[in-house]
Amino acid sequence: MAGVLRALLSASEKAANIARVCRQEEALFQLLIQEKTGADKNKKFIQDFKTLADVIIQEVVRHDVGKQFPELLHAIHGEESNTFENKLGGRVEVQVCSTETDTAALLCSVLDGNKEAAGLLAKTIHQEIELRDPAAERLELAIPTSSMGIWIDPIDSTSQYIKGRGDVEPEKGLYPSGLQSALVLIGVYDRGSGEPIMGVINQPFNQCDPGSLRWQGQYHWGVSYQGLSASSLARPAPPPHKELSVVLSSSETEEVKQALVPLCGRRMYRASGAGYKFLCVILGLVDAYVFSENTTFKWDSCAPHAILRSLGGGVADLASSLSHPHGGLPELQYHQPRDGVQGVERWANHGGLVAFLSEQSLKEILSALSGNVLQ
Repeated sequence: MAGVLRALLSASEKAANIARVCRQEEALFQLLIQEKTGADKNKKFIQDFKTLADVIIQEVVRHDVGKQFPELLHAIHGEESNTFENKLGGRVEVQVCSTETDTAALLCSVLDGNKEAAGLLAKTIHQEIELRDPAAERLELAIPTSSMGIWIDPIDSTSQYIKGRGDVEPEKGLYPSGLQSALVLIGVYDRGSGEPIMGVINQPFNQCDPGSLRWQGQYHWGVSYQGLSASSLARPAPPPHKELSVVLSSSETEEVKQALVPLCGRRMYRASGAGYKFLCVILGLVDAYVFSENTTFKWDSCAPHAILRSLGGGVADLASSLSHPHGGLPELQYHQPRDGVQGVERWANHGGLVAFLSEQSLKEILSALSGNVLQ
C-alpha cells in the first residue's frame, strides 16, 4: 500500500514538472492546444480543450505506475486519449518510449521541429523522481493491488492552465481563477465497492518566486480504507463564524445560489476548476463545494474524495441526497459507468455533488436546497 502511494506521489511530482516545462515558452505552448470534439468534449463548455501536457502527463503516470506495478496497468484510466494534434496539423500518438532520444524524436513532430523543446520535455519525462514523504512511507495497510482502480485528471482546470495568469489576487485565501487552480489529480478506488481509498493532489503552480519568476508546487495526499485514515494534512479547525461558506462554479444555477443565501450570506465564492474547488474544502478555506450540474467526472472527484474521507468528510451525490433525505449518505462511487449514454458522459457525476468536511454542514446545505432545487 505504501509502495503504491509513493509511486503516485513521485508520478504526480513528475507530472507537475511537465506542466511547468510546457508553460515556459508561451509561443510554443499556444501551438500545443487541441480542441476536443464529439464524445470527448465536456458539454459544459462551448469549446473544450486539451494540451500536449495533459496527454503526456496521463501517459507518464500510466507508464511510471505501471512499470512498478504491472498488475495495475490495465486499471489506470484518465480523461484524455493519447492522440494529440497541434494547430499546424502535426499528429502523434503519445507514449513514453524506451529511451529519452526516442521520446524526443516522437515529440518533435508536434513541436514544430523544435528539437530543443522536445529534448527538454523528453528529459523531464525520463527523469527519475523519488519523492520522499516519511508519513507516507510509515503507512502499513494491506490493500491488494488487484482490487485497485486509478483515475487520472492530468491537468484539471485546463482552461486556466492555457490562459496562464499568475497575477490573480486571492479572496479570503481562495483564488477565483489563475494558474493556482490547475491541478494534477490521481485517485485510487476499490474496484469491488467503488469507494475512493487513496488520493494525491499536486498543485504545480502554488507560488511564484518574485525573483526568478519560477513556480513552486505543493502536494497533498490522503488514504481512507476499512476504518483507517491517514493524510498529509491535519483536519482544518472549525471556522469562527456561524454562517457556512461555500464555493460554487460560475455556471451554478440561480435557484441554487438563492437557496443558499439565507445559510451563507456573502460567504459564497466562485472558483475555476472542479479539483481546485474540492481543494478549497480540503484546506478549510470553505465549508463545502456545491455543484448541481452533471458536468464533473470521476477523474475530477476521485482523488479529492479520498482525501476528504481521510479527514472525516466526503462527497455526496446531491440529487440522491435530496430525493432520499432519510436514507444513508449516498456518496459518489467510481467503478461503474452510467448506462444509456456515450463517451465521457458514461463517467459523469450525473446527480451533482456536495463536498464537505462536516456532516453537519452537509445537513444544513441539503436542508437549504430541499424542496426547490433538482426536484
